[in-house]
Parts: sequence; structure tokens; C-alpha cells
Amino acid sequence: MTYPIIAEEYRGGILENAHQGIICAVNGDKDVLFEKGDVSQQVYYRSSMKPIQAIPVFTTDIMEKFQLTNEEAALFTASQRGERYQEETLERLMGKLNLSEDMLICNQSYPLNETPKESYIRNQKPRRRLLHNCAGKHLGFLAYAREKGYDLDGYGELEHPIQQKILQYITELSETPLDEIHSAIDGCGVPVHAVSLKNMAISYLKIGNPMLIENFEVRRSIEKVDKVMHEAPEIVASHQFICTELLTDSNIVAKGGAQGVYCLALKKEKIGIALKVLSGSELIWPVLVAELLKKLDYSNKATIDRLLKLRSHEIVNDNGKAVGQTKIIL
Repeated sequence: MTYPIIAEEYRGGILENAHQGIICAVNGDKDVLFEKGDVSQQVYYRSSMKPIQAIPVFTTDIMEKFQLTNEEAALFTASQRGERYQEETLERLMGKLNLSEDMLICNQSYPLNETPKESYIRNQKPRRRLLHNCAGKHLGFLAYAREKGYDLDGYGELEHPIQQKILQYITELSETPLDEIHSAIDGCGVPVHAVSLKNMAISYLKIGNPMLIENFEVRRSIEKVDKVMHEAPEIVASHQFICTELLTDSNIVAKGGAQGVYCLALKKEKIGIALKVLSGSELIWPVLVAELLKKLDYSNKATIDRLLKLRSHEIVNDNGKAVGQTKIIL
């Protein structure tokens, strides 16, 4: 199978990189509004699945019971990057939930962002499980399992009740039959699922428009997920990162995943979008999503401008000198 090129990077007028990919946007009727490549291709959600993985904990009263702030609850959906404000929020969340770091199955990690990582290394601090960028999600899994009386050991196994719940929600939101969903193990040790890119876009259409969700419990939970993500966008990713910039726009719900997967929904326009950069690169996300929003005639130009401030079409070197251009091909 051949895949279309969606981005080219030129240095000194010569092609240096070409990124293949697939893109799908669906409208409120779940019909394809825009496509690039084979949108029936199955793609793993990776961390773009986190809003769905957070549904179980938001079906409970855990947020109220433990008096969680929006920032603390947003960690259930987050790919936090180890900034000090995120680490402090994780510690507060873990303390309120009365959970311990050694209960997490995700591996020990340094912060992902360079400044806090350098600080950790310079001060000879050890890696922490709590600094894994999926730690908040795992705390949500543990809190839900304990609330429901499930075994906390093995919470990351596909057969565990919480993972079966998530699989059920993937089926419902993406409208994909269970036997057509492919499952594997994500980087943090829990199951990750693949559906067609079109069906992934449909799931985000519903996340952005909960009234399209028939299951009342799931609808209410998604509304809570949306609220905390928008109340604390800097927790979901971090400052100067695409998810945070998009979530600053109340009309957009968005979440990225590893290996080039990005999903978002435009609420008022009732559009769900899923894309996969097949090189796995995240570097072109801001300019790619900006150009896609332009193509869809998105009205909030300030959002597009924020994305292009993260990374414009211009390629610069370490000294900030312009050395090339990124060309998006839609």
C-alpha cells in the first residue's frame, strides 16, 4: 500500500524530508468531509485515547468525594510533561486519593520537557513513576478500581474490568464492532486499541458533541472530561504544546498520541478529525493542524495563529536563522 505525502520539508530549496500520512474529517452526519489517503486504515489511538480512558473515573463521584480540583482531575486525561506545576499537582492528586507511587505499573521516568529534565539530572534526583507522562491516567484507573471494589493488581491487563469498560466505550464511540478492534500494549503498559481512521474521527466527533452519544452515563462523563480539559489545558500537555494551545479554544477538544496520531473536534461545526503522520513525527503537528483548520474554513483565526507560533512554515536553525520551509499538502 502506498500512502500520500502530507508534508515536505525543504532546506536551502532542496527536499530534505517527506512525511506520508492519512487524514480524515467527518461531519455531524458521520460522512467524510475531507480525506487524504485510505481512511479505512486501522490506527492505534495511543494517548489520543486518554479522554476515553478517563470515562470510567468520571462515571463515579470520585471528583466530589475527594474534593479534586479541575487541575487534579484533568490529570486523568493528560500526557503531562514533568513541569514542576504538573509534578506538584500529581503529588496532590495522589495524596488526596490515598494512593502510592509504587502501585503504578508505568515505568520510572524523567520529565519530558527539557528544563525540568535538566534540573532533575543536575540535582541528581532519581526517575519517578509519577513523572511518567501517563501517571495521571493510571491514578484514575486505580481510583476507579478501588471505588468499584475491583482488584488493584492487574489493573493494566486487558481482562481487568476497567480495561473491558474502556474497550466497550471504544466500541460505542467509534461505532466499531468489537471483533474489528485490534488491541495491543501501549508504552505505559496498559491496553491500546486500533480502529479505522474514519471511526476514530467519529469517536472525536462525539467527544466534541456529547449529545450524539446515546449512553447517558457516557455522555455525562464526556461532558465532565471536556470541562476539566478546558479548565486546565496546561495540565493536559504543557505550555507551548499543541494540545494546550488548542484547548485554549473552548470550541475545540483535542488530544495527541505517540507516533504521529492526532485527534480533535470542532464543536459548533460538528466536525471530528483524526490524522496519522506515518513517520511518527510530532514536529509538524502545529503547522499541519493549522493548515487543516484553514482548509475547513475555521473561523477562529487566533487559534490558527497560536499554532503557527509554536511552529510556522519557516524552518530555523539553532541560532534562529531561517534555513528552509515546510510545505503542507492537503
